[in-house]
Amino acid sequence: MSRKLIVAIGGLLPAHRDAIRAAAEPEGFDVTFHKNPAEAMPDAADAEIIFGNAPELARVAPKLRWLCTPSAGYDHYAGTGVFASPEAMLSNSSGAYGVTIAEHVVMMTLELMRCQQDYSGVVERREWVRNLPVRSICGSCVAVLGTGDLGRTIARRLRGFEPARIVGVNRSGHNPGNLFDEARPIADLDDVLPGCDLLIMSLPGAPETRHILDGRRLALLPDGAIIVNVGRGTSIDEEALLIELRSGRIRAGLDVFEVEPLPQDSPLWACPNLLITPHAAGNLTLPYTVDRIVALFLEDFGRYCKGEPLKRRVDPNK
Repeated sequence: MSRKLIVAIGGLLPAHRDAIRAAAEPEGFDVTFHKNPAEAMPDAADAEIIFGNAPELARVAPKLRWLCTPSAGYDHYAGTGVFASPEAMLSNSSGAYGVTIAEHVVMMTLELMRCQQDYSGVVERREWVRNLPVRSICGSCVAVLGTGDLGRTIARRLRGFEPARIVGVNRSGHNPGNLFDEARPIADLDDVLPGCDLLIMSLPGAPETRHILDGRRLALLPDGAIIVNVGRGTSIDEEALLIELRSGRIRAGLDVFEVEPLPQDSPLWACPNLLITPHAAGNLTLPYTVDRIVALFLEDFGRYCKGEPLKRRVDPNK
């Protein structure tokens, strides 16, 4: 009897499917491809491996041994009752999104610093105003809150803009790859914020990161500071952020929100000094990202078939 591998990811190209089949079929796997988890539901009962962001499939897959999510975040899999199989392992696709999210951060930062929203209004009114005060990453003090793959790739991209310094903030205070001019533990965040011109947040969703940037810490930022959040929306107290943005004291670019999709009646839509994108920084619209996701899965698939530990195995409760 064939082993079953379910791939529930939309947007894969024929080359991606062929690569997965070429790896899986010699190992005795029957591979089925689906556009989304709902479409794959009839096959879940016999699945040994699922490649897709599909907690709903994990709940009805008693034979599951490994679920690989194509996302970097895995907070949807935390808690009891997510996996029908007590032997199921979870891995993520950390390492696939650094390029696309780092470029999104650069885009948001430059739009905010170069007053692009204001100039868009000038152009819409057909005015010839060319003297809006702009700022530069060059010479700015940057803090990156979260120094995983995303934070490290962001630091590499920003380095070319010649900031005065880049401070990495994480749990341990360790400087990964010596990519940061300085590394500080999260316990020192209150000391970092007052000197921060640009705060970039790339934190995962977790109880300890919820509202880590609350009203008290927002007040520690200097006047004119810019916040860009591409991690999880829960890491910022949005009510407190609204107060700061409306005052004009700071600006922000948000790709993630506490409630998603962002409700149509949310005051954030019309908030001044705020640039919004609808959680678009790290999706599967960049072909490079999809290529990387498939390549990372196939790397761990080879390890799985050899009985070796998965390189990107994660604990869903951390």
